[in-house]
Amino acid sequence: MKLQGRQRHPGPEDERYPLPKLVAYGTQHILTMYGGVIAPPLIVGGAAGLSGGDIALLVTAGLFVSGAATLLQTLGLGRVGSRLPIVQGISFASVSTMVTIANADGLRAVYGAIIVAGLIGLVLSSFFAKLVRLFPAVVTGTIITVIGLSLMPVALKWAMGNDAHKSDYGSMGNIGFAGLTLLIILVISRVFQGAISRLSILIGLVAGTVIAAIAGRTDFSEVGRAELIALPEFFPSGAPTFEVGAIISMTIVILVIMTETTADILAIGEIVGTEVDSGRVADGLRADMASTAIAPVFGAFPCSAFAQNVGLVALTGIKSRFVVATGGLVLLVLGLVPVIGAVVAGIPSPVLGGAAVVLFGSVAASGIRTLARVQFHDNLNMLIVAVAIAAGLIPIAAPTFWDAFPESFAVIMHSGISATAIVAILLNLLFNELTIGNRSGASVFTAAQDERDGFGERIDDDIRD
Repeated sequence: MKLQGRQRHPGPEDERYPLPKLVAYGTQHILTMYGGVIAPPLIVGGAAGLSGGDIALLVTAGLFVSGAATLLQTLGLGRVGSRLPIVQGISFASVSTMVTIANADGLRAVYGAIIVAGLIGLVLSSFFAKLVRLFPAVVTGTIITVIGLSLMPVALKWAMGNDAHKSDYGSMGNIGFAGLTLLIILVISRVFQGAISRLSILIGLVAGTVIAAIAGRTDFSEVGRAELIALPEFFPSGAPTFEVGAIISMTIVILVIMTETTADILAIGEIVGTEVDSGRVADGLRADMASTAIAPVFGAFPCSAFAQNVGLVALTGIKSRFVVATGGLVLLVLGLVPVIGAVVAGIPSPVLGGAAVVLFGSVAASGIRTLARVQFHDNLNMLIVAVAIAAGLIPIAAPTFWDAFPESFAVIMHSGISATAIVAILLNLLFNELTIGNRSGASVFTAAQDERDGFGERIDDDIRD
């Protein structure tokens, strides 16, 4: 089999299964990541003020593009696609930035920014191995943490009812449904093991919606008007527009997505036990970025590798890329059934809010886990994290902070992710890459860290004594 212009010997990822097993194992992958795929369209569609029917179209478009991207990544097309068992889906990392752009310039500007940023990422794919050093763990961990934190207001707004103009916004009833959904997810995660535990988000959404329907708190009127089967529309929101500030902001997010996908490709290579060199990483990034650049044509958003499915491969030991490709085909088919999108769009906002607390909190926790690998001794990494997180939280703590600045600059900084990325990258270059004038222990932050380390060692000594 040809790959990257040279021979690649068949590996564990090329194992084939009978059709029933392909469908069963592939569907398991889709169930694991389904909640993550439908969440971004719901968030961005709500922020853009779309109707239930239009949000349903965003959901089905996301499913369709995720399926096509997964097929491209797993089966490959020439120099595009890693040919590894990697599930592609709509990225969470871009949600906060897309919401900011949608609020400022509308949904068409979101699509224009994605197209240009995706093409930039596609061009950079072959050279990204050289650029990835700009995104060490101290940078990526900080960015991922802020992604989760910046999305939390969305979760709480959903929990309160989403629409501040409604009389029951913030009512005990709405918050109660959110709390009940959260409780269901926590109980399932604690009591059950294996596949059921991993599907806790999806089960919580279904259970919360059923209870809300019994209480008369749901509206599935769009389901009856939705078509059973339909081909995706081209540019359903109209022709994209191109705003410089939005493009810069989205490009920064795309670089973060490329960093995450690179990590997932390397991780899946280790799990599968197959060779993954820089050429294969570049092929995987090309699939990622090609899917992202094309996604707006169908009304969808940026794609990235789904880390939870990397974990599923490790857990099940099913390493075949054809299993994941079958799951991609399932996603593709679901994207051709608009009625499914209408059902998802009918999930009550408080129920979504309860699940989103876990989803978005998990993103922040993932960033903290990445930061746990960072060396904070005798350096200024603590200062990098502190200032970058502060910059990223400005749009949450003081939404009008950047309003007096030039519009193109304000659009970038109004996105907590972009602001965090810019500050973290610049400070990392200044403090870690530019070593001229560095002195060990010269900073109060280094001294404070050393003091804490010494305090911890003294406590450990006392405990041992």
